[in-house]
Amino acid sequence: MKTISCKVMWFLFGLLMILPLSEGLGDSQKHLIGEWPVYGADKAGTKYSPLTQINQENFSTLEIAWRWKSVDAFLSKRTENNGEWWSSKDEVIKRLEQDNPNLYRIKNSPNYSNLQATPLMVDDRLFLNTPLSQGAALDAETGETLWVFNPKSYEEGTTSMTVTWRQRGVAYWSDGTEQRILWGTGSGDLICVDALTGYPCKGFGDFGRVDLTDGLPRANRSKRDYLNAMLYSVQSPPIVVGDVVIHGSSIADRRINKEAVPGWVRAWDVRTGKHLWDFHTVPLEGEEGAETWGNDSARYSGNANVWTYLSADEELGYVYLPTGTPTNDYYGGHRPGDNLFAESIVCVDAKTGKKVWHFQAVHHGLWDYDFPTAPNLLDIKVDGRLIKALAQVSKQGFVYALDRVTGEPIWPIEEKPVPTDTNFPDEVPSPTQPFPTRPAPFEYQGFTEEDLADFTPEIKQMALEAVRGYRLGPLYTPQMLQTDDMKGLLFRPSGSGAANWSGAAVDPETGFLYVPSRNSFGVISFYQPDGGSLDYTHGAPEAQRLSRSRQSVYPRMPRGLPLLKPPYSRMTAIDMNSGDHIWMTPLGNGDRLRRHPMLRKLDLPPLGGDGKGGPLLTKTLLITALSAGGSTGGPRLVAYDKKSGEELASVDLPRGAIGTPMTYQVGDKQYIALTIGGTPPELIAYRLPSP
Repeated sequence: MKTISCKVMWFLFGLLMILPLSEGLGDSQKHLIGEWPVYGADKAGTKYSPLTQINQENFSTLEIAWRWKSVDAFLSKRTENNGEWWSSKDEVIKRLEQDNPNLYRIKNSPNYSNLQATPLMVDDRLFLNTPLSQGAALDAETGETLWVFNPKSYEEGTTSMTVTWRQRGVAYWSDGTEQRILWGTGSGDLICVDALTGYPCKGFGDFGRVDLTDGLPRANRSKRDYLNAMLYSVQSPPIVVGDVVIHGSSIADRRINKEAVPGWVRAWDVRTGKHLWDFHTVPLEGEEGAETWGNDSARYSGNANVWTYLSADEELGYVYLPTGTPTNDYYGGHRPGDNLFAESIVCVDAKTGKKVWHFQAVHHGLWDYDFPTAPNLLDIKVDGRLIKALAQVSKQGFVYALDRVTGEPIWPIEEKPVPTDTNFPDEVPSPTQPFPTRPAPFEYQGFTEEDLADFTPEIKQMALEAVRGYRLGPLYTPQMLQTDDMKGLLFRPSGSGAANWSGAAVDPETGFLYVPSRNSFGVISFYQPDGGSLDYTHGAPEAQRLSRSRQSVYPRMPRGLPLLKPPYSRMTAIDMNSGDHIWMTPLGNGDRLRRHPMLRKLDLPPLGGDGKGGPLLTKTLLITALSAGGSTGGPRLVAYDKKSGEELASVDLPRGAIGTPMTYQVGDKQYIALTIGGTPPELIAYRLPSP
């Protein structure tokens, strides 16, 4: 335990280091030097730290300081006498399934592989949660487990997302005397525990627990969907603004019913757990936006949820909601109209939940282009004018640049005509969609024959044959129903996105935005479900999925060749003061592809495709994890020059990265921590060698 005098010393040291930067930082970025109190470092989502000890000259000498294995490997279950029975995860889950054979979706019982949380660091302690919704505190210097709190959400069944069993972090709150850790669970609860002890907060809800489904339409805890999964879960951390804790939700995408739980954003008193407000992402009758849901579809439609992170400007008192796609992701014949407030950025007052402004990025979404990450908040200077800005990266490969006070675009965003022809009955795509004029897209958009791989004439001909029978077209070309003559729409970016949940990072000193992205395409199969109220849904009937008898709808290249031209992943640096791209660089060399028999003799540039994690910024470095290129060909942590994108140094990772890295300081040592794979997965921390 550090002494009081030591903590005071390091607090003063931190102030001395941060003072030269304070002019370029908003209040939300002025967290203590060396701490990481919010998922993205601060409530502006910058993923920035002014620490400088780890730099270009010494990065390659980093050593593993400690490794922490996920506590999900060892669980407990309640017994008949209200006791606890402890064993390995597999044994506990086996017992639960014996007690209730229908507890979990078939072939989807609890697993711990997706340890995606980026930890927080406050007062020399790290805080995170696990895929099975356990919260944990660690000593930041040694990795020693200090406490674990298990809400046992896995005892209630399979979480609601089609992609299940994952959690991405916790929230921290303190009033100067009391410290709390809060997170949502896969079973739809909000948990509050004491940050020092891990004990439930007695005055918060029902002994530290609030049922987030209480008062939410169609969110019946006793019901399951046709996949035998819960209707409502939470996977991303809440955000605390003042004494208000605010959260989104995870609601299953692949549905056979048009009726679904609405993705309202909800707020609670951080001290008592009292419900404060809801923002209706699917409006109620008579509310603003209800008129954009034709055929009274707002009465039954759901989703439009914020499944990812939130950001906030505490000076303004605003919280920013990046919303998702309405039910169903790829088919909207049952919900004609623009469908506000789906696929929008909504600014609300954090105390009241009242809307301040909104911007809809996709009208009547048909491509699963929900916003995958929190907007980045930054202060910029455009043509001599100071602007409190918001930069929202998207699955489409756009950056939507808005004034975060008013919602007005910083540069024009134009409504442009898009294709509307589709073979789906009753589907009416929007005739226009918003296109930002600046910055330029950071990833490829649309799909033409010119985009096909052309390493050699033979490979180009293979690619042309592979896409025969598919529809190609520009961004926002409508989805197509498979027929004898139509294999489906090839659309780019895919629904997994150019950008995704790991998001972008912002340098508050320069106003540069750093965006990792993937060059990916998608094709969606549809079928008419039996027993549901939707005319069409995507995927395949569950029996086919479980038997693995369904045929892939994806065009296949012979021998694993790529269908598209490279690069397959990259990092882009954008000056948000001008909207200009400063540099783009492929993420990795793409060695796996380069070794292909048809490619290995060719003189190829870096292909990318090795990008695996989100970005971390320090005063001197841009850091991310790649899946290949280490000293033995394996995963690595890489440092880049922020000004040029040049790779400066790297260090091997024991396993592939899962979560986004963060950095912190304890005593006189800077650390970099991130989650990696394994059985069980781990949180791993690096530091420089001792002198």
